Order: sequence, then C-alpha cells, then structure tokens
Amino acid sequence: MKIVGLGPGNEALITPEASNALSEATDVVGYVPYVERVAPRPGLTRHGSDNREEIRRAEQALEMAAAGRRVAVVSSGDPGVFAMGAAVFEALEAGEPAWRALDIQVLPGVSAMLAASARLGAPLGHDFCCINLSDNLKPWALIEKRLRLAAEADFAMAFYNPRSRSRPEGFARALDVLREACGLDRPIMFARAVSTPEERLRVVTLGEATPEMADMRTLVMVGSSLTRRIPAGREGSEWVYTPRSVLSSEVDR
Repeated sequence: MKIVGLGPGNEALITPEASNALSEATDVVGYVPYVERVAPRPGLTRHGSDNREEIRRAEQALEMAAAGRRVAVVSSGDPGVFAMGAAVFEALEAGEPAWRALDIQVLPGVSAMLAASARLGAPLGHDFCCINLSDNLKPWALIEKRLRLAAEADFAMAFYNPRSRSRPEGFARALDVLREACGLDRPIMFARAVSTPEERLRVVTLGEATPEMADMRTLVMVGSSLTRRIPAGREGSEWVYTPRSVLSSEVDR
C-alpha cells in the first residue's frame, strides 16, 4: 500500500514516484476532491469519502490492501503534514494485527507551505513552525497556547486550515493573538490555491490583515521579527524572505 502526496495542485508538482504509484494502483482512496485529481482509467476504482472520515477511510484502504489490492491512499500536498499518513498509522495501530505485515510506503509530496513559500521568496528560510488552526480535532486553548509560544520563540509560522464556513471566528481570534504577541508591523502572507489557476498571493502587515483574507484553500504565513520585504522587478510586487543568520544582538528583539 502506498500513501501518496499529490502536491499543492499543479500536476507538474507531483513527484515521479507518486505518479508511478498511481499508475500501478488498482484502488485510490481519499477525500473526494483529491481522489478526483486522479484520472479514471480501466482497472482503477476510485473510493472518495467525506473529509471527516479519515480513520474509516484508512481502515478501508488497509482492508483492501490485506485482500491483495494495490492501494494508493491520496492526500493533497504531503501525506505526512496534517493528512492521511497519520490516519493510516493510527488505524494500523488499533486495527487487525495482520495489517502490520503489509508493505506500507509513504511517498512524500510538495506541501502547500513549501509551494507558497517558493512563490513569495523564502519566508520560511530560517527556523519556522507549522500549526493547523482547525479546532475539529484539538481544543482552541491548545491552538492559542501554541500560537503564543511560537511567537515568543520568534519562529516564522505557517498556518493550515485558517478559516472555514462553519467556524469563521477562529481565524479572527488567531489574528488577535498574533497582533498581541508580535505587534502590528509583522508581515503576514496569504497564498490561496497556490500553483493552480486560482492562485492569489497577498502580503500585508498584521495590522492590515482581516479574517476575510483567508479561507480553507489559503495557506497563511507570518514572518519572524527578522523577516524582510524587498521590492521585486515587477511593479507593485515584492519578495519576502527570512535571513538564515541571526546575530547575537538580535536575539532579544
């Protein structure tokens, strides 16, 4: 069984290793929009399911693999970043003992945070952290604690799942925490649907940011205190990067 990363959206960003696994699969399992990214062909069955059925989806994949099917479990981006990699191993640990004899391989993909960072320059060029802002699987109090500690440590930060229709207030609360911890001048970057025709990039300050700038297709990044913005060659555009070196005099900034 292969756990496959499909990259952020553009087919050019799917690795050859992942493409080979998909071409050999008899069954593809995943969230409906991701399964639909795999073209139908004779001999392939696509099993799409709802976004909140990760464990059941993983169990289904393991059952089919145990029956001798060549199964590809797909996720967007990288399967080990807030995706099906962890779900499969959670199901494996709690499931049938025979499943542990399966040949399971995790095939990495280009994550949304790396694709977005590349589009904008190198905002994740030095130490950074990545936080899922969804409170579906963890309490908001833990999210707020991690935001404050990441800001205190002066990490650049990447945020997944910032704002859904069912919980639009969560990102507003996150912005309040970040403004309090980082100040109003820190750059914040919004990369929506990166690498697809719907891609939109925006760089503002925390003081200028509004919750409506993000949705569930948006990868949000906040710079560290050292992150810089420099004009690019195209009129009105800019590059954002975080220097790789930190002077001792800058540690307490």
